[in-house]
Amino acid sequence: MNEAMLVARLAELKANYEAGQMQLQRLDAQQRELQHTLLRLSGAIQLLEEMREELREVPSATAREGVRA
Repeated sequence: MNEAMLVARLAELKANYEAGQMQLQRLDAQQRELQHTLLRLSGAIQLLEEMREELREVPSATAREGVRA
């Protein structure tokens, strides 16, 4: 290999390295965004499950009150 070929290959490798770094940064950002989305979904799921439990308890309490009346 002559010096011109080495310089060309070095430039190619540096460009590939930079492209890889940029892609890694994009993927890191995408991962953070996805983790945030999953956290929000988890909270929404928990809230709805709690609301469903409350709804299940209300008819039971209402039925007991109806028996007393």
